[in-house]
Amino acid sequence: MKHILKSAVLLSLWVSATNLWAGTNVMVGKSASKDGSTFCTYSADSYYLYGELSFYPATFNAKYMQTDVYGWDTHKYQGKIDEVSETYAVLGNINEHQVCITESTFGGRKELQDTTGVLDYGNLIYITLQRSKTAQEAIQVMSDLVNHYGYCSTGETFSIADPNEIWIMEMIGKGPDIKGAVWVALKVPDDCICAHTNHSRITTFPLNDRENCRYSRDVISFAKEMGYFNGKNKDFNFSEAYDPMSFSARRFCDARVWSIYRKVNPEMEKYISYVLGKSNEQMPLWVKPANKVSLLELKNLMRDHFENSPLAMTEDVGSEPFGAEYRFEPRFWEVDGKTYFNESPIASPKNAFSFVAQMRSWLPNKIGGVLWFGVDDATFTVYVPIYCGTTQVPSCFRTGNGSLLEFSWDAAYWVFNWVSNMAYGKYKYMAPDIRRVQAEFEQKLEDNLDVVEEAAQSLYKKSPDYANRFLTEYSENQAAIMMKQWKELGEFLMVKYADGNIKRERKGRFLDNGWGVPEDIQTPGYSKSFYQRIIEETGDKFKVDEEVK
Repeated sequence: MKHILKSAVLLSLWVSATNLWAGTNVMVGKSASKDGSTFCTYSADSYYLYGELSFYPATFNAKYMQTDVYGWDTHKYQGKIDEVSETYAVLGNINEHQVCITESTFGGRKELQDTTGVLDYGNLIYITLQRSKTAQEAIQVMSDLVNHYGYCSTGETFSIADPNEIWIMEMIGKGPDIKGAVWVALKVPDDCICAHTNHSRITTFPLNDRENCRYSRDVISFAKEMGYFNGKNKDFNFSEAYDPMSFSARRFCDARVWSIYRKVNPEMEKYISYVLGKSNEQMPLWVKPANKVSLLELKNLMRDHFENSPLAMTEDVGSEPFGAEYRFEPRFWEVDGKTYFNESPIASPKNAFSFVAQMRSWLPNKIGGVLWFGVDDATFTVYVPIYCGTTQVPSCFRTGNGSLLEFSWDAAYWVFNWVSNMAYGKYKYMAPDIRRVQAEFEQKLEDNLDVVEEAAQSLYKKSPDYANRFLTEYSENQAAIMMKQWKELGEFLMVKYADGNIKRERKGRFLDNGWGVPEDIQTPGYSKSFYQRIIEETGDKFKVDEEVK
């Protein structure tokens, strides 16, 4: 336990609606997915965050044992907590009982942060995962922990899921030297999808429906005391009281929610007017998808760039010269004293890691829970299945393997960064090559799943330990194959697109003239629109003299 709380691995992130960090969460109810799984996706987005994955084994602790708690972001000592007699194994953001907890920080009212609390959002997540067998149990554990030890983070939205149900929970502290937090949690209907992205999304909620709604006893009275709300209790709006709407929240946060919802339900397209600030009709907290959602569709939602929408970044000069679907930071920039901004899509260079957590009630927990994990930009990552029953993280994802200041060919984070950074400079050419290899590899992983899990179940009947070892080896082997293939992909891209040219190839084999010389090297240059903009800016400066020609 001490190792967890002292770890320098930032598997969660400190974000707000107005800074450069972000995180995207999508939750899928068991009746909204194609196979009956519950799902929870997450992207951890920060240039200060290294993409890696931790595993913490279950423990048995002596009575009266205490653990030192260190800041999840600051690494500073924050205090002690009492241990429990037994903790559960935790793989990243999912535990051995298929309980998954993720987050996105909304910040909220600054005066409500209590810096004297022992627990911050990161500690709260991972301590809760060590102590919970169900989503509802996790909600109670989180409430008890902050009430007893204090909460020192700003406003946070949590996704809390198990194989049977999913909940969205929002929490914020009460200010300096006031122990505890105010919060509300809502059960998402089984046939719906819910998303949150760094802005509080819970508005009004039922006050007398404990089966579907839980909240702190003072969530409304405290808001009245602070002057955030003065109406009737039934009209209380959590988001409005504790995280008032802003331009950043609407355009950078809710815009990502909109892009998710419009892809699962075309009726949500109409809320583009809200995203653009032309309407104040907010999106629903959750939506029923037009069709049940698959694992692949969820992976691709994490790769969203606002394609085919007014927010797409491929239709202006910022996309030139090679059709990039992103903008590099900073988010805000100035020209002639006026401030402008870049859009904030789900997939971007600042993704440190992302995953799709899959929970299945009909399988033993350690087989049913899968963390489809990938590092770096979700656009170009490969999601590898790592099971709840694993006893060791694949070496390429392991903590201590490289860092933000130390390149390593053994670290998936750096190998994927190498490939994606090549693609940023030649996006429209390289992206199709990468996506083809990505799609083929991920499809093979999904195609093999039935056979792998059938074997795991057979071993599980003999001994759960046999199944655990088998699944650990499987994930390690697939991660190793992926690393080899991605290094070869990077070498292929380097040769094919060296020096701004394109060498011809067929099915990955370069064509030559029979003597080792490339056959017909292509020089594609730039797009017509890019050349047109050069002429608009330079006039006849580069015009060829007809007589010289």
